[in-house]
Amino acid sequence: MIKNKNYKAFYTSNFWLVFTFVLISYINTSCQNTPYISQKNTNQNSKKDKIMKLNTLNSEEQFVILNKGTERPFTGQYTNYFEKGVYACKQCSTPLYESDSKFHSGCGWPSFDDEIKGAVNKTLDADGKRTEITCASCGGHLGHVFYGEGFTDKNIRHCVNSISMVFFPESDRTNYEKAIFAGGCFWGVEYYFQHIKGVKSTQVGYIGGFKNNPTYKEVCGHQTGHIEALEVTFDASQTTYEELAKLFFEIHDPTQANGQGNDIGPQYISAIFYFDDKQKETASKLINILNNKGYRIVTQLKKAEHFWPAEEYHQQYYEKTGGTPYCHKRVSKF
Repeated sequence: MIKNKNYKAFYTSNFWLVFTFVLISYINTSCQNTPYISQKNTNQNSKKDKIMKLNTLNSEEQFVILNKGTERPFTGQYTNYFEKGVYACKQCSTPLYESDSKFHSGCGWPSFDDEIKGAVNKTLDADGKRTEITCASCGGHLGHVFYGEGFTDKNIRHCVNSISMVFFPESDRTNYEKAIFAGGCFWGVEYYFQHIKGVKSTQVGYIGGFKNNPTYKEVCGHQTGHIEALEVTFDASQTTYEELAKLFFEIHDPTQANGQGNDIGPQYISAIFYFDDKQKETASKLINILNNKGYRIVTQLKKAEHFWPAEEYHQQYYEKTGGTPYCHKRVSKF
């Protein structure tokens, strides 16, 4: 009888030990092994309030951008405006359209046949007849998109309210530079970069492989040799490449050679793709600083190659899902 009690006690204690181990293993899943899980905030606006600085809107701008109104045709500032530059969201300043995609449609509102990759979300209206377009970063209303009208070869017309946008001329972009960083799951890397002062746009994608136009499935299947990476466009008069590179080293583990956390594989390695010798020298300097502090940095330095933007649902992933990354965390290293 005593032996039976001891057996039951042993069985019970080991059951809870196994249960605890399984629970911890489940919680410690990687961010891309479960690609469609997101951590919702209890307050849907809390992340935007903490991260995104929104511009103040007047009553007319609020009517269109927040309340999905429409400005009167042929009255907008940019309807017949065709200078070189970029059109950005009035509420959050995120670039939306390049001037090269703008065309004259005669509809009474600015028209574009293409958007900057990942900058615009498309949602079917409640009546099921029209497709609304909104800023992918802040959700501000832009207008509607129409197909099959034959205005351009792309056969698409983004009909956008002028009041929803602000224009930055080409001359203001002379200080713009690019940087490419790879540090594991590109969702988390983008999350930490996209609202840093001086960063004008971000897009996630694939680099370093041997196949044109790789897909996410192919990259994850190790069929193309590509690495998941983030392309950052920044204004060098507002921030520096060194500051961005420091951020890169602080949001991931540059000492892990085979991936990041539980994301294991060649597509998740730590790498910097430099555009010139100055960027390479800056990255090398930071690596030496970290090595001297006791870190064993394995980040690879590679010459920048063709960057292939990832599928649209990957762009600004956490902005779209309302979640926050649990595969990246900023840790001070400098």
